[in-house]
Amino acid sequence: MVAELSPEQPNMPTKDESFWTRGITAMMLAAVAMSTVVLGAVAIVAMTRSDSAITSSKELPTTISVELSEFKILMSATTVKPGDVTFQVTNKGNVAHNFAIAKLKLRTEMLNPGQLVTIVASDVAAGSYEIVCDVSGHPEAGMKATLTVSPDAPNADQAMMAGDGGASAMTWQQMDAKMTEVALKFPAKTTGTGNIELAPILSDDGYKVFNITASIIKWEVEPGKFVEGWAYNGQIPGPILRANVGDKVRIVLKNDLPESTSLHLHGVRVPNAMDGVDPYTQKPIEPGQSFTYEFTAMEPAVGMYHSHHNAQVQVPNGLAGALLIGDWKDLGMKVAGDRLADMDGKVDQEVVMVLNDSGTLGLSINGKSFPATMPYTMKVGETMLVHYYNEGSMTHPMHLHQPAGLVVAHDGAPLEYPFWADTLNVAPGERWTVAYTPKDAGVWAWHCHILTHAETPTGMRYMVTAVIVADE
Repeated sequence: MVAELSPEQPNMPTKDESFWTRGITAMMLAAVAMSTVVLGAVAIVAMTRSDSAITSSKELPTTISVELSEFKILMSATTVKPGDVTFQVTNKGNVAHNFAIAKLKLRTEMLNPGQLVTIVASDVAAGSYEIVCDVSGHPEAGMKATLTVSPDAPNADQAMMAGDGGASAMTWQQMDAKMTEVALKFPAKTTGTGNIELAPILSDDGYKVFNITASIIKWEVEPGKFVEGWAYNGQIPGPILRANVGDKVRIVLKNDLPESTSLHLHGVRVPNAMDGVDPYTQKPIEPGQSFTYEFTAMEPAVGMYHSHHNAQVQVPNGLAGALLIGDWKDLGMKVAGDRLADMDGKVDQEVVMVLNDSGTLGLSINGKSFPATMPYTMKVGETMLVHYYNEGSMTHPMHLHQPAGLVVAHDGAPLEYPFWADTLNVAPGERWTVAYTPKDAGVWAWHCHILTHAETPTGMRYMVTAVIVADE
């Protein structure tokens, strides 16, 4: 049965319709009320966050934690307001680094792995400040950052984006021009040459005597860049010492350093008392004092002599040199046999190449950084015997373009099975002996194949040299 509406009540709802309508209305009112509450809460949160952001921008940190490592600089903040800024710097890497802001004339000492220092920059004005480890090659390998100082400073992400040193702003034409400019400077002249062979003095009691003095000198590692080098006889690397098997050898070390030192004959068979490890085998050689090391050369060696006192500072700063025992030109060719395309079966030149990556010298070959490294010259069919020495803190894969090398000895031990390699890893403390006989003329690059050790956006740098090969 259908209910009929009377003319007097044309729109009056039924009992069920009235209940349903009131329910919907109540729900709508509740929703509106809830929306009001939610909007109010959102507004409060937004205001709170806004206030927090304002407070944060007004209270930017003035103490920054800094971590140095291979090869980066990490900072807890890259944006601060003007005023005093405290840097808590920790070396988290495996080699020595420092922390420098040239614009503020702020620089730490070299920090050994794990070492922590705190330094304060006073009254830092608004501006942008580049931060680097200024060991040669380390900034280009990634050890740089930017500190932004401003009352209205950008956020951290924006500040970090500014830390690429401007390299990405170069056009490719500008990059090409820079690379060419640097390449054409090679070989650049610098003061000081290392690896100069030291002739011994023959004593009345039958010893070959080598007198060496350790001192700190001003060393030009690349054109115009002078560092505090630690040298033997005023050169980095120290002079090459040679002896024959059976020789009686005497090395007299005078210490003109501002601290004690000692001399370890690495890879050379010596009596324990001559091992150069204080305080076990001797007392430290104090400033102004001398010590005499004596031994009989019992067997061939591709040895090195270097400090074993505060060695993480003294050695990478330059206190190292080569000690060769035996006729390695003859030994190398005997190991090579008939494998080389050599025209006369003889070694035409013998090369000592000392690699470094830390200390005041930074990334360098024989104490120099490209374009100040020395090129080598030879002819097609000649043989060059190279002794690689790593006195640094990192492995370096050394690569000579085109002529593969025959590896004939490792750490002074002739190999029973020599092998070919165009790239050879040389770890810290290792010595590898390689014979190279080129077949083609040209200028062949020779470098560490960790690419940040050899090239930058502005050209070749650091651990790079070349072999110039002429026709027969």
